[in-house]
Parts: sequence; structure tokens; C-alpha cells
Amino acid sequence: MSADDQGSDEDNPERVYVVTRGRSGQAEETTFDLVTLIVSRAEPTPTMPPEHAAILRICSSPLSVAEISAYLRLPTSAVTVLLADLLAEERIEARSGIPQAILPERALLEAVIHGLQRL
Repeated sequence: MSADDQGSDEDNPERVYVVTRGRSGQAEETTFDLVTLIVSRAEPTPTMPPEHAAILRICSSPLSVAEISAYLRLPTSAVTVLLADLLAEERIEARSGIPQAILPERALLEAVIHGLQRL
């Protein structure tokens, strides 16, 4: 049976438990959303857990949390635990996504529309 036939680790809760050492992503102080960009700041070391090393290798260029989750075939909650570990050790840099544009007030938009209509 190949690795593709076994399904993802999302279907294997024991594996996720071992990878995260029983920790939950919700318990971490640092919150990552799906579009937070992660960039490596260090090279993997031989004594590092394989999942941490994999994150450092694939994040040589910025990747989102969602992409890392897909590459590692782990649930996002498990990936955020691993990322929190690496961030605490200053081995990665987290960059928040592009902030949403601040929209002007509705009254201002209506005034502009009425002004344009009078032209």
C-alpha cells in the first residue's frame, strides 16, 4: 500500500497527537490564520523533529499556513502548533496577510454618487 492509499494524517488522529505532542492549536498564544505567510529564518538541524525540518525546508520562500498544511498533509490545527514552536525558537518569520481595505462611510459614498449624478 502506497502513502497515497493511506490517506492524509487528518484521518489518523494518533499521528496528529504524536506530531503535536498532544497540544492543540487553540491553546497557543500566537494565532495564525490560513493566509499568514511563513518564511524560514534558519536551516533544519539533524536533531529536529521531521515535521519542523520539513516546514523550514519548504518555507525558504513565503508559504501560507494553508499551503504548509497541504504540503505536510496535516490539519491546520496541528500545523499551527508546529509553527508556534518554530516562531518561539525564532526559526521562522510570520507575516500577516494583506489587511482589508478600510471603506469610507456610506454617507460619503452616497454624497459622491449624488454629486456625480448632477454632472
